[in-house]
Order: sequence, then structure tokens, then C-alpha cells
Amino acid sequence: MRALADLGRSALREARHGGVRGMASDMELRSVAAEAAGMARLTDRRLQGEIDHAMTVIDDYPAVFAAWVERRIERGHVDVIVRVGTGVPDEVRGSFADAAIDVCERDVPSRVRGALELLAARVHPRSFTERHTAAAAERCVRVFHGSDGMSNLVANLPTVIAVGMLDRLTQMGQSVKDARVATGPEDGVDAAGSSAGMNATGATGATEMDAAGAEEPTDTRTMDQLRADILGDLVLGGAPVVDPTYGADRAGGLGAIRARVQVTVAAETLMGRDEHPAEAVGGALIDAETARELAGQVSEWDRLFIDPVTRTPVEIDTYRPTVAMKKLLTARDQHCRFPGCRRAAIRCELDHTIDYALGGHTHLLNLAHLCQRHHSMKQFTRWEVRQVGGGVLEWTSPLGRLYREDVPTPAVCFTTDTTDTTDPPPDDRTGGTTPPEPPPF
Repeated sequence: MRALADLGRSALREARHGGVRGMASDMELRSVAAEAAGMARLTDRRLQGEIDHAMTVIDDYPAVFAAWVERRIERGHVDVIVRVGTGVPDEVRGSFADAAIDVCERDVPSRVRGALELLAARVHPRSFTERHTAAAAERCVRVFHGSDGMSNLVANLPTVIAVGMLDRLTQMGQSVKDARVATGPEDGVDAAGSSAGMNATGATGATEMDAAGAEEPTDTRTMDQLRADILGDLVLGGAPVVDPTYGADRAGGLGAIRARVQVTVAAETLMGRDEHPAEAVGGALIDAETARELAGQVSEWDRLFIDPVTRTPVEIDTYRPTVAMKKLLTARDQHCRFPGCRRAAIRCELDHTIDYALGGHTHLLNLAHLCQRHHSMKQFTRWEVRQVGGGVLEWTSPLGRLYREDVPTPAVCFTTDTTDTTDPPPDDRTGGTTPPEPPPF
């Protein structure tokens, strides 16, 4: 932790030595973090976060750091104290830290957060209402990709809104479950399958026949599944239609999507000939059925031609050159081309590797996607980049280290079936002419 803090301080000293402040100072810290991240094989965002955390602990909470070094508290305690103390003003941070150490010495890290939050509220000079107003200004929604085609949607909302949303989703889900009961077995037969007042010997056969003849429920979703489905429909469709996809001719919630989602799917998968996953640029995989449902809602497709050796996009068929250039670069780059960054290309900016003002051309060999963070780093720090051909970028750090950024390899790729290369015999009904090739999609 000391080494990380020293690294951050050296970056700030370098910035002050150069007479820079504000954004330029932050750029110096970003540059140093990117340099160290390359050597540690981490993303620069993660390493900068660790540097910031180390500087906060050592510089803002020296008593907490000392208690950790002396093994009076654990690393988990340190992290909780820093997180809870984020909103504590400088003038009362020392007293908060001393009291927090006393709390942490008596309990394990997983059980001290509540007590520390109460402590932070007591020492804070501002009222809870004032602090809530400021915190509400930071409300946001984030997506974190998981595995098996699933992702987590995380919303930072005022507590009353979040609790109200969960309650309404629960009520809607319960309505669906109640509807199952209303359409269940006819009255006169209870859940155990025996009629009221019937003896065990005289009604067994009839009861079993009734139970066997009753239809199995078609909706077997749990409450958690119902809440998730209703939330998706409310957000995408604007109405609490629980699941119109089942038994309908067209997709329900999926058909309402109007957001930009860049998806790569093989033609074989699109036609239903295999079940290979599609790829949503940014690292997430999408199951084949979902990809086909999304495909049915779009009016325009772009066919990519993939180099069979390098497996990189080399051409896209369209009649508008400027739009084609953007689409080809989006398909080629997939994400920000700074080493280690996975920000999707549709969220990035097209950057002239050689600046346009310095004579750089608007050409495929002089363009690459960079996110706003790394676009700014290229402009305002000593990081340099050049294109060496084939979409490969070569980055040079301020210390002279080289980082090669190859063209991302698509997880989904068009391949050629070479198992049968013989032409079929001509069809006599067509006069010996070869039938036209089927469309690619």
C-alpha cells in the first residue's frame, strides 16, 4: 500500500513541478497508472483506483493505517472505514477514525458497517436531509456483465424509490401467481388430490383420474424470476406486460428494445443451423435464441467479410462509404484500443492516430476507437501511439515501454465448410443452370 501511495504522490509532484493543475494533474496520474498497469498486467482504471485508495488511507486516515500495521485491525476493517468515511468532512475525520478503530477492534469486518454508518452520521455537521439531497444527485444505473449470457443491472436510487419499486414488482408478481391458482384444478378437489367428504377407498380411482386430467401450469416462474421479467417489460415496453413472448408470434420485451446494442452473430446461427452464442461487443455473450429474436426486429443488416487467417473484419458491404468506414472500424476494433481497456466501440470516439491538424488522413489505417479517458490521455500526456498495419496499434509509454495492441479476435467468426467441395449436378428442370446461391442471412 505504501508503494502505491508513493507512486501516486510522485505523479502529483511531477505535475506540480511542471506547473500544471486540475485536469492536467489528473492526466499525469492516469499516465503513471497506465504505465504501472502495463507492468503489472492490470487495467489502468483498476490500478488508478488502488493508487487513489492507498493515498486516501495513508494521507487521510493515518491512525487507521497505523492500527492496521500494528495488526489491531484487519485490511477489511480499513476498507470499510474508508468507504463509510467518504462523506465525513475533513474537520471531523480524525475523531471519526479514532472511534471507528475502537469499533473495529471489537468485531469482524463484515459486522461493523452498520455501527460505522451510525457513527459517521453522529459526527457529521450537516443534517441527514442535506446529505441525502447531495447523495441523490449521484443516482445512476450501471450494467455489469456476468457469465452464461447474463448481466447485473445496478441502480443507485433513493431508498424510498428502491423499496417502492421492489414492493410493486412483488405485488405484480403475486398477481401472476394468484392467476395460476384461479386457472388451476376445478373446485371440489383440493391440492392434495382428494374430494372433501369422500372416503379413502371409494374415491381414490376417480380422484387420480381427475388429477391426471388437469392441465399442468404453463407458468412455473418463481417470484424472483417474475420480478426480473416484469422489470424488463416495464423498462423496455413501458407497460407491465408480464411476458408476451410466450405463445406470441413476435417478441415482447425484446421487440421494444431501441437502444444501441452491437451484436456479432454467425449466419449459420442466425438461420437456426447451430446454437453457438452471439457476441455483444464489450465481452458479453448472448444466447442464440435471443440473438435471433433481436435480429427479427431490425430492418438493416451489415454483412462482414472475415479474413480466414487473421479472423479480423476486412470489408463490409454497403453503398455509403463514410458510414461504411465507421461501421467497419466499429466491427474491427470492438472496443477501446488502449491496452487493457474493454469499453465498447459504440461508447468510444474515432481518433486520428496522426492528428488531422498535423496532416493525418481520414483513412482506415489512421483511425481507431478510443474511449474518452484514453483519448484524453493520448492528447494531454506523453503516451504515444502509431499504427503498424493491419489495424495493429503500438503504444509507447512515457518510460519508453512498448505495448502491442492487436486487432481483437471476434468470439463469433464466419468459417468456410471444406468437407464437400464438389459441385452438385445441374437440375434438369432449370435447363442445366446452377440455382442461385441462398442469401447470407
